[in-house]
Amino acid sequence: MSHDKIFDLKNPDTYQFWVKVSMRYSDQDELGHVNNVSYAAYIEAGRAEYLLSLFIDSDKYPNLDYLLANLSINFVQECHWPGTLKIGCRLTSIGSKSITSSYGVFKDGICRATADCVNVFFDTETRKSVIPPAEVKKHFLAELSK
Repeated sequence: MSHDKIFDLKNPDTYQFWVKVSMRYSDQDELGHVNNVSYAAYIEAGRAEYLLSLFIDSDKYPNLDYLLANLSINFVQECHWPGTLKIGCRLTSIGSKSITSSYGVFKDGICRATADCVNVFFDTETRKSVIPPAEVKKHFLAELSK
């Protein structure tokens, strides 16, 4: 995955936005560790809250939304229930119709997984990908530069 800048996704200092996620007993597999499928749900919780915090003026752009086009998870270290995870979130790249956000899944201060997600701007009326308005792109560029 190509980033505008190189980010160490295993380093908690990389992230400025955090989401806490409670682990569930059902997240475990027969080996007693958190199943790889559960990480997608943890990252989704972080991604949804983070991107919602970035989306500006939904009244001004009622048909503009985004959808997930790609999710890539890197499993770093085994994780066990119970506990609370901290999901670090940041924007890492901007394309003409898409943004890439990256995530770190931390438990007890240790990185357990990292992920990259590509979201495409989407017009809910035409059901097609779109180039976001200049104001929206400028807003995301400001977030990227943090």
